[in-house]
Formats: sequence, C-alpha cells, structure tokens
Amino acid sequence: MIRRLIRSLLTWPDFKGWGLCLLIGGLTLAFISVVAGLTGLLHWQPRTTGWPLRLLSVLLVPAFSEEVVFRGLLVPDQGETRRPALWIGAAVLIFVAWHVIEALFILPGAHLFLKPAFLTCAGVLGLGCALMRYRTGSIWPAVILHCLLVWAWQVGFGGPDIRQLLA
Repeated sequence: MIRRLIRSLLTWPDFKGWGLCLLIGGLTLAFISVVAGLTGLLHWQPRTTGWPLRLLSVLLVPAFSEEVVFRGLLVPDQGETRRPALWIGAAVLIFVAWHVIEALFILPGAHLFLKPAFLTCAGVLGLGCALMRYRTGSIWPAVILHCLLVWAWQVGFGGPDIRQLLA
C-alpha cells in the first residue's frame, strides 16, 4: 500500500487524464450541488476575508490528508487487482464512515457530518475522487477537487470552518 501511495504522489495525469478528471469532477460537483442545494447544505453566505489562508488550510486538511489515506492508500492502481470496484467501494464507505467518526469523537461541533445529505455528498465526493485516482494513477486531481469543493463551500456557501467544528 505504501508503494501504491508513493506512485500516486509521483504520477501526474496526461492531457487525456485531465480531461477525464474534468468530466468526473464536473459530474461530481453537479450531483453534490443538487443534493446540497435541495437539502439546505448550501446557502449563499460569502466570507470576504481570510479566503487565501482558508484555501491553504483546506488544501492540507482535509484535502491532502484525506486523499492520501482514502485514495492514495486504499484505491488500487489499474491492473493491480481483479476487483477494483470492491476496493473503490470499500474506500468510499470508509471515507463516509470517517466523517461519522470525526463527528462523534474528534470534532464536537460537527453535527452536520451526521446528516444523511452530508454523508451522501461525502460519498459522491469520495467516489469521484476514487475514480479519478484509479483512472489516472495520480492522487493530485482528487486533492484539487476535494480542496476546491470544501473551500468554495466554506468561503461562499455557508460551510463551517474548523473553529465552528471544534466548538
């Protein structure tokens, strides 16, 4: 698994791979936008200050740190296993379960993480990121998607920041 992670960190998608990632990312964002919009997870609430620092913090945690574990370690390389869908499905389920564990034991203010709509969105994000990682062999498109999604949610659409989750 460590070799898999190292390969995913050292691999950069080619032009066709980035095109596929744009398609997967677009579909992921569209589905999440619909679910989050219909369930009240999204509401226009722009924050006008601190967004560059927030971008850096979201890039490190949760985007990079979670992608290393849930996609870099758990998602196989193409041809590595005869059952990639099983590994990808397990990675997605573990990713969703991680958010429940965070809400119950690590982030006392993260009640939002227990809502079915949020867990659905987390599952869709996990699947989109896992497919990008599997198809390109690179973790970086998943890190970018994860980072931009959480950052946009926190900066423009009412998503909580870490201070709120620790409260």
